[in-house]
Amino acid sequence: MYSPEVKNITESDTESQRLERVLGRYQGRKPGVQVIVVGGLHGNEPAGVQAVLRVLDSLRRQAKAFAGKFLALAGNLQALERKQRYLDQDLNRMWKPELLQKLKSSAKPLSAEEQELLALHEVISGAIAEHDGETILVDLHTTSSQSRPFCLFGDTLRNRRIAARIPVPMILGLEEAISGTLMEFITDQGHIGLVFETGPHDAPQATDIHEAVIWLVLAAAGCIDEKEFPLLNDKRRLLKEAARGVPPVLEVRYRHAIHPEDRFQMEHGFENLQKIRAGQLLAHDKRGPVYSYQSGRILMPLYQGLGDDGFFVARSISPFWLKISALLRRLHADKIVHWLPGIHKHPSRPFSYIVNTNVARWFVIEIFHLLGFRKHSSEHGIEVVTRRKYDFHSPGRS
Repeated sequence: MYSPEVKNITESDTESQRLERVLGRYQGRKPGVQVIVVGGLHGNEPAGVQAVLRVLDSLRRQAKAFAGKFLALAGNLQALERKQRYLDQDLNRMWKPELLQKLKSSAKPLSAEEQELLALHEVISGAIAEHDGETILVDLHTTSSQSRPFCLFGDTLRNRRIAARIPVPMILGLEEAISGTLMEFITDQGHIGLVFETGPHDAPQATDIHEAVIWLVLAAAGCIDEKEFPLLNDKRRLLKEAARGVPPVLEVRYRHAIHPEDRFQMEHGFENLQKIRAGQLLAHDKRGPVYSYQSGRILMPLYQGLGDDGFFVARSISPFWLKISALLRRLHADKIVHWLPGIHKHPSRPFSYIVNTNVARWFVIEIFHLLGFRKHSSEHGIEVVTRRKYDFHSPGRS
């Protein structure tokens, strides 16, 4: 019924510093989806590692029917050992094809995170290459502030389908604010990539939340049968209660980027997804007070020493627009959007359009968001917008 490979690693090993990259594997006799879970991509966030160890142990003990594969990985081993977010560089900003290619052929000594990047990429890419079917990668994180749980993902319909099965708020648009994340890399490769955040780092409930997420993703992927795992109802209730009071769908509207020399310091007391108003004092840096440019909800306020993001601002959007968006994409409305004034197909980049914002002024970015075009760059009034190739299907399918 199952073929487990669960290493002799326990939750206490996250404290005693004996982690290995592959925490365990679990494979059913029936073919199915491969679910890869990564915990501890940041070294001060061990809750994801602890949660996946619980799930592996429970699967082994229950020995119930399982379809597909489950692979559990520890992210930044060196940073986990030192309980630091990272040692030299943020490992979750380094997932860029050009950097990977450069490091593979480099003769120079590699930094700690460069070593971690290559090692983790080798395991993930190997698992995907060996699997004949769809892969879902789940990246588990915690925050430095009190936090409701939420899900981040690149805006493809395939990502939405799985995220919608997990009862926590969905947040769109992060790929417009930051680059080089594992989630973005996996989604660009044509696979399903989801990030789940909760907090704070050292809260026992963070591990409980992540464990619930893993079980529900396994159910959404069809790896386990709801009828054989009655615990799923309890896990679903736990997530719903933890996320109570937060809108179901939000969109990132602003990122406050920081550098070490900024001497950035958040004001005390902000919780993740707390409401804020335009003009509200949020932080201080060497230039003085930092105020919010708009009303919304503060996302991932920084209360730790390391990081490049001071905070984000998100606003709620109606789930109605997700339905409209899905309909327009299935009708391939993106194939006629260049009929609008000031919009032209990009001559050399597939899935891209050139937008002259001096001509196309009315809600042009919002229209492209509906159609899945969330990557964009701007120069001299000319905007280039791009969507991901694998919106509907995985690689190898038309």
